Amino acid sequence: MLRQIAPEVFQISLMPRNSINCYIIEGVLVDSGIRSSYSTIKKALLNIPVHQHVLTHAHADHQGCSDQICSEFELPLCCHPREIFKTQTGLVTKDYPRPQHWIAKLQQRYWAGQGHQVDRTIAENDWVGNFRVIETPGHSPGHISLFREHDGVLIIGDAATNMNLLTTLPGLRLPPNVFTSDQQNNIQSLQKLAKLHPSIICFGHGPIMRNSERKFEQFVANCSYLY
Repeated sequence: MLRQIAPEVFQISLMPRNSINCYIIEGVLVDSGIRSSYSTIKKALLNIPVHQHVLTHAHADHQGCSDQICSEFELPLCCHPREIFKTQTGLVTKDYPRPQHWIAKLQQRYWAGQGHQVDRTIAENDWVGNFRVIETPGHSPGHISLFREHDGVLIIGDAATNMNLLTTLPGLRLPPNVFTSDQQNNIQSLQKLAKLHPSIICFGHGPIMRNSERKFEQFVANCSYLY
């Protein structure tokens, strides 16, 4: 399902109940779901042309069909330097705390896409259109978020989720430890994002959040006591 969130910002819901999302921002595809997301993303790109593909991080539910999409639409692929190895090899569970866990093995076998050549790296304070790149390591070593200051749109990747990944019930949560390389570092990244006071937050997992009541900042403040 394709839905407009803000000017030149579109959500592509790839699984029921917004359990996996990717986005089109100002003609740039951000993330690509899992391997089977290809037909849904392709349909969206036939309606909204894009000129570039960016990964918030190279986990299996974010790079799953990057190789197919980049090859078919001739898109340059961009990621943080610390995500290059996973992006180019497709070995996407390498930085999991327990890469031999059965869930990690399942993701690698059935969700992850083939590796694809990285054309450009992006890091802190680079720009993707009007979105500023913000380094938010923790969930993954090279995790990035994207922030558009003039209207407060934040693409947060998996620095936080807005759903329980088991029940799919909405609600702000930290990403699961089993998929997160350094949760304490991730919380520090969330503290960095909270200082931006985003108005609209777009998650890799869960529904869009309109942050008018500053629930995100409250959530982050509470997370600070966990570690």
